Amino acid sequence: MGNNCCFRSRPVAVNHHNSDTTKSRSPETERAENSQENGGIMVGKNISESQEDVKEEVRLESEANTSTTTKKIMPSSGRILTPNLKIFTLAELKSATRNFRPDTVLGEGGFGRVFRGWVDHKTYAPSKAGVGMAVAVKKSNPDSSQGLEEWQAEVKFLGKFSHPNLVKLLGYCWEESQFLLVYEYMQKGSLENHLFRNGGEPLSWETRLKIAIEAAKGLDYLHTSEKSVIYRDFKASNILLDGAFHAKLSDFGLAKFGPLNGNSHITTRVMGTYGYAAPEYVATGHLYVKSDVYGFGVVLLEMLTGLRALDTNRPSNKHNLVEWANPSLSSKSKLKKIMDPRLEKNYPINGAMKAGELILKCLEGDPKKRPSMNDVLDDLVRISEMKEKSKERKSKDKESHQRSPIHRKHGGKDIPYI
Repeated sequence: MGNNCCFRSRPVAVNHHNSDTTKSRSPETERAENSQENGGIMVGKNISESQEDVKEEVRLESEANTSTTTKKIMPSSGRILTPNLKIFTLAELKSATRNFRPDTVLGEGGFGRVFRGWVDHKTYAPSKAGVGMAVAVKKSNPDSSQGLEEWQAEVKFLGKFSHPNLVKLLGYCWEESQFLLVYEYMQKGSLENHLFRNGGEPLSWETRLKIAIEAAKGLDYLHTSEKSVIYRDFKASNILLDGAFHAKLSDFGLAKFGPLNGNSHITTRVMGTYGYAAPEYVATGHLYVKSDVYGFGVVLLEMLTGLRALDTNRPSNKHNLVEWANPSLSSKSKLKKIMDPRLEKNYPINGAMKAGELILKCLEGDPKKRPSMNDVLDDLVRISEMKEKSKERKSKDKESHQRSPIHRKHGGKDIPYI
């Protein structure tokens, strides 16, 4: 939901099943095709809809080449068959958010706005403001070019996967040509807010490491799941924080299942956020599991420096954080100069140096040379332990050397200064 420039093209679905788009198909055939296109999740129509509402297909010429693709015009309402999620009505979500009042807006992104609402803890029925459980309701922008495809991806992935470091999707709504998602509410907002925005609560070194470790756990879980998932949009604005600064990954609109049958990568449209996307993906459209590791390295660099990955308001040689900071990450004296001043030098320099080394590994140009997220996680835990040992040493040194300010040591005895 940040202001970073996104290179997202308008989603256009390719019809892999039949080149004759005018040929009529039975509802059974259509449902089977939908199931394949959505990773095995069935897209079904509401029972009350008429047969004439079955979606049409319109031929479009791709702007990138002369090949013919198809764009699907979806019915105005529907549901995705998944047992873990509640299907909300639009009326329920209007009630929960007080008709999407402007003062309930939590943020805004490419998909649309996010509103805070209130529901009952057990039934998820809408409740009065301040009563029950707070939720975040993401409502599609009618002008969004991402809309349906990202909405389906969110339901597909978050409806299937559950982990302490992934934001919990409670339910969804698809009604009156609007797509909505209902999540658990994260009280502290995004990591982006705390790193870059004026008035944001400064994060200590310990808290930053905690967030990095928990975000790494979420990404490692996705990469090592039965069907490896490539997150594809790892950035500070997609890391949400609860009241205790526990980190959870959000926004799975661009997520993709990873390569199969021993393949090293998948090939897909280049979508994501400038500054975070891996160079091999931007250049070729080849998406590796370790393309996510590059994005993680960029965010870790942001956490060290307190600077955005891209910022044209900085001097021209500093627009791109990775290019500017890279030479400083292996030098102790240079690293000290680029560390976030809001840390007020309250960090172990050896831990910061190890973090710099880890960032350089994550930013390797060759994805094969980057560490796995499991290896990244191990390194972060070791850096955290270094921090704790450093604090213990300082505490012991302080205790052993602490003396009264009006005494000095002389001949093995304390005597007062005169």
